Amino acid sequence: MKNILADALLIIDMQNGVCFEKGKIYHYDYLVHLINTRIDKYYEQHKPVIFIRHESDTLPKNTEAWQIINDLAQEKGTFFVDKQYSSAFYRTELKSLLDEQNIRSLEICGAETPFCVEASVQSAHLLGYQLFMKRGATSTNLQKYMTAEDTVKHYEDIWDKRFLTFLD
Repeated sequence: MKNILADALLIIDMQNGVCFEKGKIYHYDYLVHLINTRIDKYYEQHKPVIFIRHESDTLPKNTEAWQIINDLAQEKGTFFVDKQYSSAFYRTELKSLLDEQNIRSLEICGAETPFCVEASVQSAHLLGYQLFMKRGATSTNLQKYMTAEDTVKHYEDIWDKRFLTFLD
Protein backbone atom coordinates (compact mmCIF):
# COMPACT_ATOMS: atom_id res chain seq x y z
CA MET A 1 0.00 0.00 0.00
CA LYS A 2 2.92 2.38 0.55
CA ASN A 3 3.38 3.47 -3.05
CA ILE A 4 -0.27 3.88 -4.03
CA LEU A 5 -1.35 7.25 -5.32
CA ALA A 6 -5.01 8.19 -5.48
CA ASP A 7 -6.40 10.09 -8.46
CA ALA A 8 -5.80 13.36 -6.56
CA LEU A 9 -4.33 14.74 -3.33
CA LEU A 10 -6.73 16.83 -1.22
CA ILE A 11 -5.03 19.20 1.26
CA ILE A 12 -7.52 20.64 3.74
CA ASP A 13 -7.20 24.01 5.49
CA MET A 14 -3.43 24.22 5.87
CA GLN A 15 -3.79 27.96 6.40
CA ASN A 16 -1.95 30.42 8.63
CA GLY A 17 -4.97 31.02 10.86
CA VAL A 18 -5.48 27.29 11.34
CA CYS A 19 -1.86 26.20 11.74
CA PHE A 20 -0.69 29.09 13.93
CA GLU A 21 -3.83 30.16 15.80
CA LYS A 22 -2.63 28.81 19.17
CA GLY A 23 1.04 28.42 18.40
CA LYS A 24 2.13 25.82 15.87
CA ILE A 25 -0.44 23.11 15.28
CA TYR A 26 0.39 19.66 16.69
CA HIS A 27 3.37 18.00 14.91
CA TYR A 28 3.59 20.90 12.47
CA ASP A 29 7.10 20.16 11.14
CA TYR A 30 6.32 16.48 10.58
CA LEU A 31 3.00 17.31 8.91
CA VAL A 32 4.52 19.89 6.57
CA HIS A 33 7.28 17.49 5.56
CA LEU A 34 4.78 14.68 4.97
CA ILE A 35 2.41 16.85 2.91
CA ASN A 36 5.25 18.30 0.82
CA THR A 37 6.52 14.77 0.14
CA ARG A 38 3.02 13.77 -1.02
CA ILE A 39 2.68 16.94 -3.12
CA ASP A 40 5.95 16.08 -4.88
CA LYS A 41 4.80 12.52 -5.64
CA TYR A 42 1.48 13.68 -7.11
CA TYR A 43 3.14 16.50 -9.03
CA GLU A 44 5.74 14.12 -10.52
CA GLN A 45 2.94 11.83 -11.71
CA HIS A 46 0.91 14.76 -13.14
CA LYS A 47 -1.93 14.05 -10.72
CA PRO A 48 -4.01 16.91 -9.31
CA VAL A 49 -3.03 18.57 -6.04
CA ILE A 50 -6.09 20.31 -4.61
CA PHE A 51 -5.81 22.88 -1.84
CA ILE A 52 -8.93 23.61 0.22
CA ARG A 53 -9.17 27.00 1.94
CA HIS A 54 -11.67 27.73 4.70
CA GLU A 55 -13.25 31.15 4.90
CA SER A 56 -14.93 32.37 8.11
CA ASP A 57 -15.03 35.28 10.56
CA THR A 58 -11.65 34.19 11.90
CA LEU A 59 -10.29 33.39 8.41
CA PRO A 60 -11.51 36.28 6.24
CA LYS A 61 -10.85 35.74 2.54
CA ASN A 62 -7.62 37.26 1.18
CA THR A 63 -6.18 37.97 4.64
CA GLU A 64 -2.90 36.61 6.02
CA ALA A 65 -4.84 34.16 8.25
CA TRP A 66 -6.69 32.79 5.19
CA GLN A 67 -3.54 32.18 3.11
CA ILE A 68 -2.04 28.69 2.72
CA ILE A 69 1.07 28.39 4.91
CA ASN A 70 4.30 29.37 3.17
CA ASP A 71 6.00 26.10 4.15
CA LEU A 72 3.89 24.08 1.69
CA ALA A 73 4.73 23.80 -2.03
CA GLN A 74 1.50 25.49 -3.07
CA GLU A 75 3.00 26.47 -6.42
CA LYS A 76 2.48 22.80 -7.33
CA GLY A 77 -1.23 23.11 -6.60
CA THR A 78 -3.49 22.30 -9.53
CA PHE A 79 -6.71 23.64 -8.03
CA PHE A 80 -7.73 25.84 -5.10
CA VAL A 81 -11.24 25.43 -3.70
CA ASP A 82 -12.74 27.80 -1.14
CA LYS A 83 -15.30 26.71 1.42
CA GLN A 84 -17.34 28.25 4.21
CA TYR A 85 -18.45 25.07 5.98
CA SER A 86 -16.56 22.18 7.57
CA SER A 87 -16.91 19.79 4.64
CA ALA A 88 -14.87 20.54 1.55
CA PHE A 89 -17.86 19.26 -0.44
CA TYR A 90 -20.73 21.23 1.09
CA ARG A 91 -21.74 24.18 -1.10
CA THR A 92 -18.44 24.19 -3.01
CA GLU A 93 -17.49 23.31 -6.55
CA LEU A 94 -15.28 20.42 -5.37
CA LYS A 95 -17.53 17.55 -6.47
CA SER A 96 -18.08 19.13 -9.90
CA LEU A 97 -14.35 19.66 -10.26
CA LEU A 98 -13.64 16.03 -9.32
CA ASP A 99 -16.32 14.81 -11.72
CA GLU A 100 -14.89 16.92 -14.58
CA GLN A 101 -11.43 15.45 -13.92
CA ASN A 102 -12.84 11.90 -13.59
CA ILE A 103 -11.41 11.62 -10.07
CA ARG A 104 -12.81 8.69 -8.06
CA SER A 105 -10.14 8.33 -5.38
CA LEU A 106 -8.62 10.88 -3.02
CA GLU A 107 -5.72 11.00 -0.61
CA ILE A 108 -6.66 13.33 2.22
CA CYS A 109 -4.45 15.34 4.57
CA GLY A 110 -4.59 18.60 6.49
CA ALA A 111 -6.26 20.26 9.47
CA GLU A 112 -8.21 20.33 11.76
CA THR A 113 -8.67 16.60 12.34
CA PRO A 114 -11.96 16.67 14.32
CA PHE A 115 -13.59 19.39 12.26
CA CYS A 116 -12.93 19.98 8.57
CA VAL A 117 -10.92 16.82 7.90
CA GLU A 118 -13.53 14.64 9.63
CA ALA A 119 -16.43 16.34 7.81
CA SER A 120 -14.65 16.01 4.47
CA VAL A 121 -13.76 12.34 5.02
CA GLN A 122 -17.38 11.57 5.91
CA SER A 123 -18.74 13.53 2.92
CA ALA A 124 -16.30 11.98 0.45
CA HIS A 125 -17.11 8.51 1.77
CA LEU A 126 -20.86 9.11 1.42
CA LEU A 127 -20.31 10.34 -2.14
CA GLY A 128 -18.57 7.07 -3.01
CA TYR A 129 -14.94 8.19 -3.32
CA GLN A 130 -12.21 5.71 -2.48
CA LEU A 131 -10.15 7.37 0.25
CA PHE A 132 -6.54 7.04 1.31
CA MET A 133 -4.41 8.70 3.97
CA LYS A 134 -0.93 8.48 5.44
CA ARG A 135 -0.95 8.03 9.22
CA GLY A 136 -0.20 11.32 10.93
CA ALA A 137 -1.30 13.32 7.87
CA THR A 138 -3.77 15.41 9.87
CA SER A 139 -3.43 17.65 12.88
CA THR A 140 -5.34 19.66 15.45
CA ASN A 141 -4.87 22.21 18.18
CA LEU A 142 -8.05 21.10 19.93
CA GLN A 143 -7.01 19.80 23.34
CA LYS A 144 -10.04 20.33 25.59
CA TYR A 145 -10.76 16.65 26.27
CA MET A 146 -7.75 14.81 24.83
CA THR A 147 -4.26 15.69 23.74
CA ALA A 148 -3.86 16.60 20.08
CA GLU A 149 -1.95 13.34 19.59
CA ASP A 150 -4.79 11.31 21.12
CA THR A 151 -7.36 13.20 19.03
CA VAL A 152 -5.52 12.37 15.81
CA LYS A 153 -5.14 8.71 16.83
CA HIS A 154 -8.82 8.56 17.83
CA TYR A 155 -10.00 9.72 14.40
CA GLU A 156 -7.48 7.54 12.58
CA ASP A 157 -8.89 4.56 14.49
CA ILE A 158 -12.46 5.51 13.48
CA TRP A 159 -11.52 6.03 9.81
CA ASP A 160 -9.31 2.93 9.46
CA LYS A 161 -10.95 0.35 7.15
CA ARG A 162 -14.37 1.99 7.61
CA PHE A 163 -13.93 5.18 5.65
CA LEU A 164 -10.43 5.03 4.21
CA THR A 165 -7.30 2.96 3.74
CA PHE A 166 -4.05 3.96 5.37
CA LEU A 167 -1.04 3.88 3.08
CA ASP A 168 1.50 2.82 5.66
